[in-house]
Amino acid sequence: MIQSPRGTRDFLPNDMERRRFYEGILRQTAQRSGFREIQTPIFEEAELFILRSGPNILNELYAFKDKGDRDLALRPEMTAPAIRSFVNNMSNDPKPIKIFYFGQCFRYERPQSGRYREFFQFGAEIIGTATPQTDAEVIATALEMIKALGLKEYKARIGHIGILRKELMSAGITAEKMPEVLQKLDKKLYEEAWPLMKAAGVSRSGAYAIFELTGTVGGANVLDKVPGEESEYLRQILSYILAMGIDAPEIDLGVVRGLDYYTGMVFEIEAPVLGAEKQICGGGSYTLSELFGGEKVFSTGFAVGFDRVLLALEKEGAKYPISRMDAYVIAASEDTTKKAFEIVGMLRRNGVSADIDLADRKMAKAMKYASSVGSKFVVIVGNEDLAKDSVTVRDMSSGEQKSVKITDLPAEIRGH
Repeated sequence: MIQSPRGTRDFLPNDMERRRFYEGILRQTAQRSGFREIQTPIFEEAELFILRSGPNILNELYAFKDKGDRDLALRPEMTAPAIRSFVNNMSNDPKPIKIFYFGQCFRYERPQSGRYREFFQFGAEIIGTATPQTDAEVIATALEMIKALGLKEYKARIGHIGILRKELMSAGITAEKMPEVLQKLDKKLYEEAWPLMKAAGVSRSGAYAIFELTGTVGGANVLDKVPGEESEYLRQILSYILAMGIDAPEIDLGVVRGLDYYTGMVFEIEAPVLGAEKQICGGGSYTLSELFGGEKVFSTGFAVGFDRVLLALEKEGAKYPISRMDAYVIAASEDTTKKAFEIVGMLRRNGVSADIDLADRKMAKAMKYASSVGSKFVVIVGNEDLAKDSVTVRDMSSGEQKSVKITDLPAEIRGH
């Protein structure tokens, strides 16, 4: 038996109903904040991701040659494709441009709880401005999304990668070595970061000062320890978030993010219920457009790990409204089958969700099937009722049934 590839999943009807419900909440929240949807290809030229993605993504890239000997890759994230689309199609549009997207991404990593080789991202970008207001708007939108989904426990952390980059450069880390060192610091792998820093000529005291910097966590007051324009910038972001009536994120100068293109503010949102692998959203400010042939444009964005959010909601016991079919139509005898099809068509045209027995089941089995699919009502089409231009309607919750005129049937079912 052929199975789905490792790290992928099949989503069955109940799964898709749940996923579409929560996806809809994310879309509505983005649109309410002025973002508009785009869609980009699932595969792109491999160079798009090789240019500035960082070592962790490059090691997990699904790259291949097509029949024209072109180097292509399945997208491992969606920010780079969004900016490539901006350069190709929207660079002359009025700024700022607010866009969002939802789709599959692919990384060849070890599958584990909430992490797959094929996974889904919901993200948003504001392109064309570099202000504290822009960064605040992005963080506020991300937090509003997580709140709207119904997650009870979550925590946001904000930092500024510019502070860490500046300290690393002062200590002697070159631009070429920076991504690898940042990757280790992002995961708090200090014992692995130290040999890299030592090889670059960083003193032990200098390295430990940087390690201590990544541990700077707390309220806005901790920014007093790191004077400079970056700290003041973070203070302004927090003030705008608070002005919108949203709880400010915690300052954490150890937030690095795994992508190499971030240049300024960076943030993450975590769900403690997920344990060690608790990140569900992350983003920051960056410049990418100049790498893809456009002019240098500042942007800020984020991505929600859709699969991990759903896992967190599941662990918290979140419930979502399960949709039920309104009516299931059953022909009481073979000679009423055509009339049953007329009735199901009439119901659908009148906005009633309806299905019909397609397997010529006996009445008892057809009723049992209607119950198994969760239909609210069963409409029984029999000769005795048809003689009076009526049908029998059975309420599947109460078990009560009554005769209803066919012309009144849509209103009768919609009224419940």
